[in-house]
Amino acid sequence: MEVIAGFLIAMMVAMTGVGAGIVTVPFLITFAGLPPHMAVGTALVYSFVIKTFLVPMAAVRRQIHWRTLAWMLAGGLPGVIAGSFLIRYLKGANQPVLQFVLGAMIASVAIIHWRASLKGVERGTANRPQLLGALMSGVGVEVGFSSAGAGALGALALMSLTTLTTAEVVGTDLAFGLGLSLIGGGLHWQAGHLDTTVVVKLITGGIAGAMVGAFLTTRVKAASLRGAVAMAVLVAGLHLCWKSLHT
Repeated sequence: MEVIAGFLIAMMVAMTGVGAGIVTVPFLITFAGLPPHMAVGTALVYSFVIKTFLVPMAAVRRQIHWRTLAWMLAGGLPGVIAGSFLIRYLKGANQPVLQFVLGAMIASVAIIHWRASLKGVERGTANRPQLLGALMSGVGVEVGFSSAGAGALGALALMSLTTLTTAEVVGTDLAFGLGLSLIGGGLHWQAGHLDTTVVVKLITGGIAGAMVGAFLTTRVKAASLRGAVAMAVLVAGLHLCWKSLHT
């Protein structure tokens, strides 16, 4: 089951830039039975490996805007460090409470992304890199704490605050997610928040999924998929909240 999930999630990430963390965490908690902090760490390590395959492809296609990426990482990297230490501090708390918080955060990100997909925003009208860097600090905290946000919120910010094309938004956002998952995944791994057996299965399917998604990315419009992804993630986040209340 983890192999199939790894394949589908990686394919979705390759086509839309969204899903490595925000989809993986609900799956790991609901179906793999991992506690929240283990799910976050495992998802971040999986995200790092998958994006290690996807980012070079985007770079070769010149789909990464390096200056914008630098602004994003300047804000996001300190944030992901803070978020990683925050969940490390809270993991000893009541697990259903932590699961509810994760579910609420994931559902909130999904709602924001879904509303943006309804508006059909594909490209901003002005470049505001400084504001983008400031916003990525909060996104970094969210990624370190829940593994969610780098793809969904990063892409939304790029579409709103830059004039990048859709392809550049996906490529730059993938590179941003790679940087955050490298630092966040490393910190979670060091803290022991990693299920090695599960992550190997995810990666096994994910490598093939990344290749298939990279092939399909020029044939399928990312915008047409983002709304569906957001709705699925919203349901998953709300399910985590419901499950935590009934534990």
